[in-house]
Amino acid sequence: MVSAHEHEHGEAEPNWFEPDDWEVRYAGDGRTWSGRANPQLVDLIAPLQAGTALDVGCGEGGDVVWLAQHGWRTTGADFSANGLARAARHAADAGVADRTDWMQVDARDFDAAGRTWDLVTTHFLHPGDGGMADVVGRLAAAVAPGGHLLVVGHAPTGHFAERSTAQLRAMFLAADLVPALPDGFDILVAEERGRTAVHDGVPMDVEDATLFARRR
Repeated sequence: MVSAHEHEHGEAEPNWFEPDDWEVRYAGDGRTWSGRANPQLVDLIAPLQAGTALDVGCGEGGDVVWLAQHGWRTTGADFSANGLARAARHAADAGVADRTDWMQVDARDFDAAGRTWDLVTTHFLHPGDGGMADVVGRLAAAVAPGGHLLVVGHAPTGHFAERSTAQLRAMFLAADLVPALPDGFDILVAEERGRTAVHDGVPMDVEDATLFARRR
């Protein structure tokens, strides 16, 4: 899987979607991402009462830190050990280490094993096999009754419409994921949400495929 963000990748890069590539990417003490929370998370989750949260594909932990700062007891999950180590350091630096814990797991194999959270969220997780619908089903099983599921990814439109065939195959629209929700979920948002992102100092228009649902 991959958090595509604004990286450039070639069609022939076989490790783009696999853990080894991300271990290299997250090696060292620097930052790969901004550390800021993703905008759809801030917009949709800020009004909710805080509880327990699971962020799958958490990378360096920007969303985990934001959630913990806003009262959520948050588990960050990622398949990269280096990414999780960075995320734990960032949580400690932000003073929220006591409100976070960490889980190394590939989202494609995630099994909640009966454990549930009040919020399950993932941002820019793009399995290379186009298997995001299966991931959504796995994540939905981890949502507690009355809890919420938030899935955000790159829509294959605008700036991202020019990406390689492999990358486009990994992207999705919100409507593509709706059938993956099990019975018992009410859809609150299923749409592409436009925003302006900045890559190498250049603004660009992108759309976030956004699925937000509540479990009854």
